[in-house]
Amino acid sequence: MRPFLLLLLPPMCVLSLLACSKSDDTAPATSPVTVDPAVPAVYKKIYGAASITLDGSFVVIKTNNLPDHKSPYYTGANYEAYNGSNADYRANPNRITAQNYTYRIPLNPQEAARKSATPLGSIGVSLNGVAFFNQYAGPAQPLTNEINSFDQYNGHPQANGAYHYHVEPTFLTVLKGRDVLLGFLLDGFPVYGPIENGVAVLNTRLDAYHGHAHATTDYPTGIYHYHITNADPYLNGDGFFGTPGTITQ
Repeated sequence: MRPFLLLLLPPMCVLSLLACSKSDDTAPATSPVTVDPAVPAVYKKIYGAASITLDGSFVVIKTNNLPDHKSPYYTGANYEAYNGSNADYRANPNRITAQNYTYRIPLNPQEAARKSATPLGSIGVSLNGVAFFNQYAGPAQPLTNEINSFDQYNGHPQANGAYHYHVEPTFLTVLKGRDVLLGFLLDGFPVYGPIENGVAVLNTRLDAYHGHAHATTDYPTGIYHYHITNADPYLNGDGFFGTPGTITQ
């Protein structure tokens, strides 16, 4: 697939947008998260979930999938006209609506003996409870044109109103950092940002599944993890490194 570099907002521009949203009392509010005390601390970073519990060897994460930032795809008080840097931006006709996602991801992920492809639709969950999607706009269709419908925070909704990120969620990387945990894929392995040890992560440094293994701040003894990068396939390559759990709605 031909690499396609993503047009991203300059960091100071995104910081300005965040400052406006944070000071606006009409901005989306984040509801308190109900967390089982037995849930490992790393999963408690998913601040946008409705609840996080344990069910045997699975972590169960429930979300309404509503982004905690404004968007041209919201209606009412949470609407904000597109003010990003992509001159080719064209909104799609969809509008953000609440979902009822339940993710069951492995508590102790392991490499799968037989790898499986990621499906269309949600392949994981980000810290603000919004879904991660893979690198395709449709079956074997690259994001080349669809990128132009991403809002100022690099997300957009599909036809059923489910908002999602295919690429770097700039609201989160400005809020939390570009070198930190950003969420988890369905196989339980974590997703990190596009910076590592102070330098940009290149696709050539990652394996076929868009990840590698070593110690991180959250996993000091080491773990396989994915990285978001600024070139196709952005988040995931040839499929899940581990055995995926499930998502229902």
